Amino acid sequence: MTQRYILHLDVDAFFASVEEILDPSLKGQPLIVGARPEQRGVVASASYAARAFGVRSAMPTAQALRLCPQAIVIPPRHKVYGEYSARMMAILSEYSPLIEPLSLDEAFLDVTGCQARWGPSTRLRRAQSSRSGLGSPEELAHRLQERLEVELGLTASIGLAANKLVAKIASGLEKPRGFVVVPQGKEAEFLAPLPVEKLWGVGEVTARSLHEMGVFTIGQLAELPAGQLEARFGRRGRDLYRQARGMDDSPVVLEREEKSLSREITFAEDIGDMQILRKKLLSLSESVARRLRKRGLRGRTVKLKLRYSDFKTLTRQVTLDVPTDLEQVVFDQAGRLLDKAWDRRRKVRLIGVGVSKFAPEERQLSLFEGTGEEKADKLRRLSQAVDQIREKYGDEAIQRASLADGDRDEKSKMR
Repeated sequence: MTQRYILHLDVDAFFASVEEILDPSLKGQPLIVGARPEQRGVVASASYAARAFGVRSAMPTAQALRLCPQAIVIPPRHKVYGEYSARMMAILSEYSPLIEPLSLDEAFLDVTGCQARWGPSTRLRRAQSSRSGLGSPEELAHRLQERLEVELGLTASIGLAANKLVAKIASGLEKPRGFVVVPQGKEAEFLAPLPVEKLWGVGEVTARSLHEMGVFTIGQLAELPAGQLEARFGRRGRDLYRQARGMDDSPVVLEREEKSLSREITFAEDIGDMQILRKKLLSLSESVARRLRKRGLRGRTVKLKLRYSDFKTLTRQVTLDVPTDLEQVVFDQAGRLLDKAWDRRRKVRLIGVGVSKFAPEERQLSLFEGTGEEKADKLRRLSQAVDQIREKYGDEAIQRASLADGDRDEKSKMR
């Protein structure tokens, strides 16, 4: 069987690192990228100086500042991060045609056979000046790590293994500037001492169940027979059995198919007013529909997300007869879900809208009463005209009267 070489690259503290590049005075400072605590924001990224105090991504900013009061808080600049990500991916594409981006700051590369295109990195040339010829996969990975730091100022951690599962776990073990290689055949040995939470898909619930079984490490999990795991976890048990042994034959996928588009808003204060919730729902529906049209997508499923003041979260969804990319359709369906799902006795902290189950373009006759086809076409032409105006003059150039007051007191998050 041909040896595979799968590389997982993860930029260290990406958002915070970009901010340090743009403002060198921030280098070495405890830095938090995220919304201010008065906006009920969360940490999007934290420098390693801040992480030393226990600050972590997705932590409420208020909690982060209690841990590290001296931290500097900077609002995210997603457009800038996107530009750095594009430059990074361009460099990665020089090393392998098989790239699977997972997010702005991480990706898998299948570098099997690609090392023939590259000699040793500068670091390795100094150490191995007597060698000549083609570089190894390790040398290719070192060269890639070097280039990101020299050309972009970004440090990255790399895991190199025979499969994606092990490569991704390896890249996270020695941050920052980590470089971990797991030889083929040593996967189970490498994983054995690690906690079961390191495996893909092992969250709080699964981990708690495994702990109840006396399983705390991946090595302990690997000792259990497949039948016992399947009896406890169903089909997921078979996956756990394979993962604990470092088995993963999934390929590096060139383009990850987008499964859904969504947007959500966290309110500065908990909301118990239906009019306000519906207003925000309309704004979110417009944003999601616009992104659908920009990508040439239409979806059959509309999803509503609500989070109450006690952080309890619920989701509801409805499946349409035909797919849509129209904000009015998304808003109507999400509004109906809100009417049915919202417990009026409880205030809302967050509201979100998403569209999924994308399908080929179809006519939308059944979504409207009367002359449905004509109405759908008119709405689409109007929406496309509005899209063009906003693309040229900015989002504030044209908006509904009901949304004209703006969203001064909210923090929005796009996914």
